[in-house]
Amino acid sequence: MTMKLVNEILNNSPKVPVQKYNAKDFQSDQDVRWCPGCGDYSILAQVQRVLPELNIPKHNLVFVSGIGCSSRFPYYMDTYGFHGIHGRAAAIASGLKVARPDLSVWVATGDGDGLSIGGNHFIHICRRNINVKILLFNNQIYGLTKGQYSPTSEFGKITKSSPYGSPDHPFNPLLVALGAEASFVARSLDRDPKHLQTVIKRVAEHQGTSFVEVYQNCNVFNDGAFSIFTEKETKDDNVLYLEHGKPMVFGKDKEKGIKLEGFTPTVVSLKDGRYSINDLIVHNEKDTMLSFILARMSSFPELPRPIGVFYSVTRPIYEEVVTQQIETAIKKQGEGDLEKLLTHGETWTIK
Repeated sequence: MTMKLVNEILNNSPKVPVQKYNAKDFQSDQDVRWCPGCGDYSILAQVQRVLPELNIPKHNLVFVSGIGCSSRFPYYMDTYGFHGIHGRAAAIASGLKVARPDLSVWVATGDGDGLSIGGNHFIHICRRNINVKILLFNNQIYGLTKGQYSPTSEFGKITKSSPYGSPDHPFNPLLVALGAEASFVARSLDRDPKHLQTVIKRVAEHQGTSFVEVYQNCNVFNDGAFSIFTEKETKDDNVLYLEHGKPMVFGKDKEKGIKLEGFTPTVVSLKDGRYSINDLIVHNEKDTMLSFILARMSSFPELPRPIGVFYSVTRPIYEEVVTQQIETAIKKQGEGDLEKLLTHGETWTIK
């Protein structure tokens, strides 16, 4: 079936009024089988709360996953879904989106599934800018296989597979996505439902590869990995909420800010009069260099951890370019004939 025929079928199909949904409409009949207290429950709930606002028919939604705790996600969504093999979710989603560009395709993956065996597929879906939405659940551990260190585990992490401490330097998922030139890069927290909903909505609205890293607590094998960013007592002084066009202010009383010294972000006080809000960095989602600087802040414990949208730009979408190429080729050469293609040139008969 050619792309032209697919488009004709879609365009000539009876126009059905968009059904109004609520969160329960996206809950499948499957028992949710994550450990009690797992951060995955919150991510699932926020996705189910946001989807009704998007007015996308359920039959046009697809969730794709690989292997890991996060990859149970498609079972719990009352939409189409595909549970793939380890690390291959991005590849499956890519093929699906190119074949059916009318679908809204989402990937649920983890730091192991997406950045270890799936790392190659991940960087290529980012660079191609296929219009797929990628949710990466980062708990800095292999949870499903019972607690080995993962590609995002911190250096020196003691686990079942690194009893003397992990010798690996960890990946920073945001830097990987930015380096591969994803057109939308963001971060949120499982324990900040309102912020997570806002980011998921931005992910859904973006045209192109949308990537969001979600800090997700594994309360069995890596409990408290992100507690400094989620607990009420410590959150205000350790989290920087990024807002496009606004200066970078944080702290319980908004008394601190981020200033650039050359290319190095530093914390300054707004209380003593030495610095004012005019001295602070103003966030710009279109600024490539700034997005890298902000993503690197994760490496420095004396700086707050940025969350929100780091980078959002518009560039050509892969499947749209492919569709245009197919249509151009058909106009120039005709529809083509599969049987002629298979039997052209030198052929022979086996007796």
